[in-house]
Amino acid sequence: MQNLDGKKIAILATDGFEQSELEQPLKALRDAGAHVDVVSPGDASAIKGWDQKDWGRSVDVDVALAKADPGHYDALVLPGGQMNPDILRADKEAVAFVRAFGDAGKPVAAICHGPWLLVESGLAKGRKVTSWPSVKTDLVNAGAHWEDSEVVVDGNLITSRKPDDIPAFNEAIAKAVAN
Repeated sequence: MQNLDGKKIAILATDGFEQSELEQPLKALRDAGAHVDVVSPGDASAIKGWDQKDWGRSVDVDVALAKADPGHYDALVLPGGQMNPDILRADKEAVAFVRAFGDAGKPVAAICHGPWLLVESGLAKGRKVTSWPSVKTDLVNAGAHWEDSEVVVDGNLITSRKPDDIPAFNEAIAKAVAN
C-alpha cells in the first residue's frame, strides 16, 4: 500500500455500519501512515457496528460531525451496512459533508450501501459506480452508470460492492490519496 504519511482521512459513519467495511479501511489507512478520524453525527463517543447478522463491536468516534471540517481532510470513506447509510442520507448535515468533498474534487470512497450517500448528495449523477446489488436501481435512477466490478474508480469517486472487495477498495483509496 502507498505511504500516506501526512494525509488526513475522514470516515463518516453512525450506528449500524458494516463492521468490516469500517474497521478494515480504518486499520489499513492508519497502517499506511494516514491520520484517520471516525466522524459521526450527534455527540456519542462511540458507534456500534453490524457484523453480518447481528450487532458487532463499537468503534470510537474521533470527531462529531458538527465539528468536522471537510477542508481539513484529504479524502472521505463511506462504509456500508444497510442502517448506517440509510440513517446518514436522511441527515442534511451528513449529506452536505459528503457533497463538500465532491465539490472540492477530493476522493470519496463508498462501499456496499454507502453509495446511497452519493445518490443523496448528487455525486452519483453521470459517474461510473458499483455497489451492493440492491442499491443498483437507486444509482441508475440517480443518473449513474452502474457496473459489477470489485472496485470502480471514476475520477475522485471510488466505489466497491461488498466486504470481499475491501482489499481492492483500500488499495484504490490509498492510490487516490497518495496522488
